[in-house]
Amino acid sequence: MSLRRFDSTVPFLREGYAFASSLCDTWDTDIFTTRMLLQPVTFIRGEEAAGLFYDGDRFTREASVPPNVQHLLQDKGSVQALKGEDHHRRKAAFLSLMDGDAMRRLGDLFDEEWADTLGALPGPRRIVLHDFAREVLTRTAVRWAGVPPESTDVRRLTNELGMMIENVAKFGPANWYAQLRRRGTEKWAAGLIEQVRAGELDPSPGTALSVFAHHTDFTGERLSAEVAAVELVNILRPILAVARFIVFAAVALTHHPQWRDAFAAGDERDLEPFVQEVRRYYPFFPAVPGRVNEPFSWNEHRFDRNDLVILDIYGTCHDRRLWDDPYSFRPERFRGFSWDEHPNTLIAQGAGRHSENHRCPGEWSTVELLKHAVRQLASSTMTIPAQDLSIPLNRFPTLPRSGFVFHYTGQPGSDI
Repeated sequence: MSLRRFDSTVPFLREGYAFASSLCDTWDTDIFTTRMLLQPVTFIRGEEAAGLFYDGDRFTREASVPPNVQHLLQDKGSVQALKGEDHHRRKAAFLSLMDGDAMRRLGDLFDEEWADTLGALPGPRRIVLHDFAREVLTRTAVRWAGVPPESTDVRRLTNELGMMIENVAKFGPANWYAQLRRRGTEKWAAGLIEQVRAGELDPSPGTALSVFAHHTDFTGERLSAEVAAVELVNILRPILAVARFIVFAAVALTHHPQWRDAFAAGDERDLEPFVQEVRRYYPFFPAVPGRVNEPFSWNEHRFDRNDLVILDIYGTCHDRRLWDDPYSFRPERFRGFSWDEHPNTLIAQGAGRHSENHRCPGEWSTVELLKHAVRQLASSTMTIPAQDLSIPLNRFPTLPRSGFVFHYTGQPGSDI
């Protein structure tokens, strides 16, 4: 179906995350074509569409997003821009960081940094959870990645990683400045890579700094220091991005206190289902773009080479055919859920299988960090003042309008 309008940029900015799914629901379709910034684009939605989009090398991420977005989120030479054997080999390096022992270490470091950061606060104070969580996550990410904490200005790094996320959908000076700051972050990371190769740093084997300092492509050539630095930053930045999910989890615990009570009492049977529902229900990435590699047809639509296609992530995570009462927060829906059986339904961080395509390898670290964060929030000594917890869907990326404010007393006895 083709929309009978000249361009959909303004409606997309007005409706935000719900733009594509609302049109799909209205027209009872999983596919429509329109224009965005005067460029033809096809939107697709649903389980079948997600499987199609992430199936093999049918689509490429190369040249699918504006340069201002690519330079902030991934940058040149990253795994997302690769395909074929190059992609599989680089992806294997990322997956090697996500085994069970590494995830347990990540969670333990997060708990340590949460306690230390909270304990260092000067007495009772008002805290914005998003800001607090970003600092905790940066400190956690640096240690977990094998970067010597003493070599890092944590507040500066937190600010720079945060700017990559906050300004990704912006154009003009704010985005340009964030790109400039990313160049500085990559220069710092490249210096670390070179120190490892020169024998001046010896990070623990299996950490991100060690893995990317020594990684080779399929020809046996070691990555340039610049590309290895890009991938190191692409480990650190997504960990900081989990701060948004932590804020959403806090909102869920506030709106649905029965879950907070259960976790505070030590009943964690539904901890992972709760975390998965946070990832499904709340708006994180709205969509993911790609360009067609080779012509094919699907759903009576012809896709030609280089066509721009956008998979509706938010709409698929709220598709009524996949989720009963999708706009209700119901963690119990994920009891017994298996990614292997349903790889194209919960696609908050991509579809398909991690070892086979572009599904985000950071999904496991997101889940692990969120479980630890929910434990911390449920057992906290925080009070929540009246505030605006509404979440605007026309802001990219979005958060509650208040950022989620809490009062930390430093004394036990009060609840979130």
